Amino acid sequence: MKLTSVRTAAAATAVVMVAGLATACNRESGATGDGAGGKPKIGVDLPRSDSDFWNSYAQYVKKEAADGDLTMLPTSNSQNDVTKLVANIQVFQNSGAEAVVMAPQDTGAVSSTLDQLAAEKIPVVSVDTRPDKGNVYMVVRADNRAYGTKACEQLGEQLGGKGKVAELQGALDSINGRDRSVAFATCMKTKFPKIKVFELPTDWKGDVASAKLQSLLAQHPDLNGIYMQAGGVFLQPTLALLQQKGLLKPAGTPGHITIISNDGIPQEFDAIRKGHIDATVSQPADLYAKYALHYAKAAAEGKPVKEGPTDHDSKIIKLPNGYEDQLPAPLVTKENVDDAALWGNSVSK
Repeated sequence: MKLTSVRTAAAATAVVMVAGLATACNRESGATGDGAGGKPKIGVDLPRSDSDFWNSYAQYVKKEAADGDLTMLPTSNSQNDVTKLVANIQVFQNSGAEAVVMAPQDTGAVSSTLDQLAAEKIPVVSVDTRPDKGNVYMVVRADNRAYGTKACEQLGEQLGGKGKVAELQGALDSINGRDRSVAFATCMKTKFPKIKVFELPTDWKGDVASAKLQSLLAQHPDLNGIYMQAGGVFLQPTLALLQQKGLLKPAGTPGHITIISNDGIPQEFDAIRKGHIDATVSQPADLYAKYALHYAKAAAEGKPVKEGPTDHDSKIIKLPNGYEDQLPAPLVTKENVDDAALWGNSVSK
């Protein structure tokens, strides 16, 4: 696991490097109108482009921006690098952003950037990840502990409560990786104590996941379950490895390895239809984009946030450093994989 202090130092260095470029003045709360036609200026940083899930999110951001009553600054991509994120945010500041949307992959190292934006009175909407420190106007996120629990229950039931499972974990310096890992481990220990879980930290990298899974299969050829915390980066390399080893067998046939994933991308749905994987938890990429821009606009306009149920089947909760809109994330199996309401059935592949 990477040390947060290292990334924080990198972020601080980036701030010093770009500080001389800063031209943005302090914003007064609720002040808007710098954008075209008086529409608030919104800056959106995409977290990475090596994931089918985040590429789908990027498509939805573009669509929602075209339909929304706001002015979008040129979108940036920090490529899972906190130093690039800091530099990209500085560009937004210099461009007069009145709110910023980001999805920080390292939720600890981003705190100094959030403090800097708060000093400039630029509100922040964080998508999918909840920063450990630093104020945010809203976190748009599903319940990641539910992801781990749903995956555990589905695996445990299909394996009959016994067997060996590889868990391809995300980055443990990310709250999503931690939440999914803790929930999965707790559920397995409580409900399925006869299942042996092999935790494989990957830092959300598909090549790392493939290499570690290959080593595990050499040691435990009787492995009969896999939990992928992010299908967007793990699906293709995992299926390719299993196929290479002659282990990619359809669900319901002898030797099938039960696989539960997280994301809800079209490629996972195709894999479910083919019987290559058994289920996934659908992260709402479409709703992430829709409500990220919705809350960014509201923040720029100085609108207050209200706790409680929303009109879009979610719940807003109070955090120590802001608010979080907890969006629904359904389990997808062969029974409901063709449901037209699932975003993975409508986005282009």
